[in-house]
Amino acid sequence: MSIDIDSLSAKELATLISKAKKRKTTLAKRKPITQVRKRLNQLAKTEGYTIAELFGSAAGAGADTAVRAPRTAARKARKSLGKVAPKYRNPDNPNETWTGRGRQPLWLTAFTDAGRNRDEFLINPESTPAG
Repeated sequence: MSIDIDSLSAKELATLISKAKKRKTTLAKRKPITQVRKRLNQLAKTEGYTIAELFGSAAGAGADTAVRAPRTAARKARKSLGKVAPKYRNPDNPNETWTGRGRQPLWLTAFTDAGRNRDEFLINPESTPAG
């Protein structure tokens, strides 16, 4: 967050200073994060859980991971799309193929930048609909 204080009026600057002082007071009243983590670990252990069970396996890794763990768990729950047969092949190196998903490979980008059509590199052009 960046605030250009040179462009603020006296009233806006006074409001900003007031808000900053309130925020500083709030942060000063909080207990250190290491103490909070220790209490959370003790409480979880007392109840028969681990932090990893409560917040996901990444929760023991470092700062603020308990906040990120549910999002990580949701990401793992997504259905994978599975393997897809390649659609495009590099004529210069037949081992280089592309499924058409994700970022276009550099070899295909080089050909298309040189004015060639991507459809020229289709592996089986008869099976694809014209369009």
